[in-house]
Amino acid sequence: MKRYVGAAALAGWMGLAIQQYLIFYSRWDTGASLLGGLINFFSFFTVLTNTLVATVLSYAWVGRDSAARRFFLAPAVSSGIAVSIVLVGLAYSLLLRHLWQPEGFQFIADELLHDVMPVVFVVYWWRCVPKGHLCLKHIGLWVIYPLVYFGYVLLRGDLLGQYQYPFIDVGTLGYPQVFVNAGGILAGFVAIAMAVVGLDKYLKSPSV
Repeated sequence: MKRYVGAAALAGWMGLAIQQYLIFYSRWDTGASLLGGLINFFSFFTVLTNTLVATVLSYAWVGRDSAARRFFLAPAVSSGIAVSIVLVGLAYSLLLRHLWQPEGFQFIADELLHDVMPVVFVVYWWRCVPKGHLCLKHIGLWVIYPLVYFGYVLLRGDLLGQYQYPFIDVGTLGYPQVFVNAGGILAGFVAIAMAVVGLDKYLKSPSV
């Protein structure tokens, strides 16, 4: 399993690196700010969540003890990240995949970040994360992440007129529809979280 975790971490960082390169290259080609490209890169929920996933896998692979390692490998933290990356995969497949046809390196990055890493991390969660430590209160903590992100992209969009995803584009859809869309996605997040908590209880060791 150690080799699997190492390969998974490498795949995660590779997908992020390719996507960052493509953004930098595009902005360099148009004479736009590279710092703006970096900020834009980390303004996507997909990128933030994949960064968390790759971080967890890296700490699980390296094995050197530290406060950060203990934090990211804590069952409640790793499980919350698992919920988020599953949401990334499902939301992309249901809401975004049909909107474009990426090619070349963009296709590779797209597949890694939206398809490969959600599956890879679910397998890691199933096999490696200790079970029997979750309860419903953890869901309340996990939803802070998407709620804070939603507030950030609304503020960013209001200031720059640029929204990271079409289903939260206030300029096109208006605030009422955007809040309906966000509410539906949040409901999906909570449903995934409840499934994870349920599986955690089902898979727990009898000694836990």
